[in-house]
Amino acid sequence: MRRVRSIAGDSVNLLLYRELGRCDDAAEETLWRLNPGLAEHGPVLPAGIWVIVPEMEARPGAARPVSAWD
Repeated sequence: MRRVRSIAGDSVNLLLYRELGRCDDAAEETLWRLNPGLAEHGPVLPAGIWVIVPEMEARPGAARPVSAWD
């Protein structure tokens, strides 16, 4: 895990996308668990907030579609 500083106007999704290249539910849930007090800052983070970013793959694996004929 690493720590990054927020830029003025960052949202959690924007920060995740900039740092990991993804902002899906799994990445967001992990980030919230690592940063329990982050929600106190509201939906738009002020500049200079330290945020712990989870170590995850850049892109989640593509899910194979499920078919009734499989």
